[in-house]
Formats: sequence, structure tokens, C-alpha cells
Amino acid sequence: MNAQNLARQAYTNQAAPIRTTRGTEYEVFAKITHRLNAAARKGKMGFPALASAIHDNRKLWTMLAADVADDDNGLPNDLRARIFYLAEFTQVHSRKVLKSEASAAALIEINAAMMRGLRSGSVQP
Repeated sequence: MNAQNLARQAYTNQAAPIRTTRGTEYEVFAKITHRLNAAARKGKMGFPALASAIHDNRKLWTMLAADVADDDNGLPNDLRARIFYLAEFTQVHSRKVLKSEASAAALIEINAAMMRGLRSGSVQP
């Protein structure tokens, strides 16, 4: 390949689209929610994949809880409190799912609600 071709490739638009923080959050929720849903539909055969998806979902919600607990967070206090409550619920319900005492449906629905809020421009869990 000659220098002219290398230069042309360097300046072509091959980069991924620029994402906003909200768009990135949406993408993370979408990937995890898809994994939760796919694994839950497999029943007992999908338990290893479900456990992995739940682990990632718990990490996501732990980060969200830490973010909304920060005094510098710009979200309204009421919304911060609701997100923190959902993070706590997600932790408790995840344990129940892992012990086969509950289904993953509530986790999927909570994530879907967050995705709807992120997509509409206002998170309203």
C-alpha cells in the first residue's frame, strides 16, 4: 500500500459514531437486558448465562447507586432516590433469582423502564 492510500484511509470516516453519555448508558442497559432475557427464556439450561448476565447487571446497578449517591450528581434528589432504591431492589431480587426463588422478569422490566427513560431523554424509573 502506498502513502497516498494510507493517507486516504486515515482521513475516511471509519470511526464509530460519537455517543453521548446517555447513549452509552442505554447501550449498556440494552446489552445486559438482552442477555438477561435470552438466558431466562432458556430455562434451567440457560442458568450459567443468566448468572453471568445477573452479575453484570448487579455491577451496572452498583455503579448507578454510587453515582446517584454522590453529592455532585446533578439529577433531582427525587430521581436520585428512586434510582438508588431500584439499585437496592435489583441486588435483593438478583439473589432470589440466583437461588431459583424468583424469575428474572422484574430485572428485565426495570432495565427496560430505564432504557425507555434514557431513550426519551428523561430517566423516570
